[in-house]
Amino acid sequence: MRADPAAPFPPSRADRRPRGGIDVVIPALDEEGSIAAVVASIPRPPVREVIVVDNGSRDRTAEEARAAGARVVREPRRGYGAACLRGISALRPDAEVVAFLDGDGAVDPRDLSPLLAPILNGSADLSVGSRSRGIAEGGALAPLQRIGNAFASWWLRRRFGAPATDLGPFRAVRVDALRRLGMSDQGYGWTIEMQLKAARLGIPTAEVPVRCRRRRNGRSKVSGTFRGTVGAAAKILGLLLFHSFRSAGGHRAEVP
Repeated sequence: MRADPAAPFPPSRADRRPRGGIDVVIPALDEEGSIAAVVASIPRPPVREVIVVDNGSRDRTAEEARAAGARVVREPRRGYGAACLRGISALRPDAEVVAFLDGDGAVDPRDLSPLLAPILNGSADLSVGSRSRGIAEGGALAPLQRIGNAFASWWLRRRFGAPATDLGPFRAVRVDALRRLGMSDQGYGWTIEMQLKAARLGIPTAEVPVRCRRRRNGRSKVSGTFRGTVGAAAKILGLLLFHSFRSAGGHRAEVP
């Protein structure tokens, strides 16, 4: 079939370099002791706005975040994914890139610039911070976290060809790619859902080494409790099996 000479050429990767706003979303639950330092450490520029999603805190998380310069929105439904979805809904209409990080101080916001680099240079639409490839402080990751991340990452590489060594929450994504992903998980499966769908849709993905520290405040809602650890493991395994089954059946992920 002959090409239509009037048809537009597809954009090159260089043409995909973002020119709009870069914003940060931080889901937070009872992070009073660390949230202000995290918000203040985020480099501006390149970041335009920091949105902290208060996921039902019983302390002064919202007040501390606001005093540090963040815009605070609330999501009463508990769940990491629910908080992230609320943050996405609060983005300005001209936001072109959004980064996600936790409010507990476990990641270094100074790593945001290298994390954004693959998106800013047009080589990727999703950039995931890998704690496995970076430098992890002693005790930063629980043994079960390391085992679960290693297994899930191996499955992502082997079954879907994704460049994965970690499911870390520190990540950045172009907003138009995020819309294509059609994110829906409201709990522990948020990170793996994003990487699975990106792999199935062929969204260019990069991994960047990031530093990982022991959390600066409180107890982890996932690795810090037996319920959280088991719940996260079950959700991740369930999503891996679901998407593997769909892929094996020859189905394509639907793009909303």
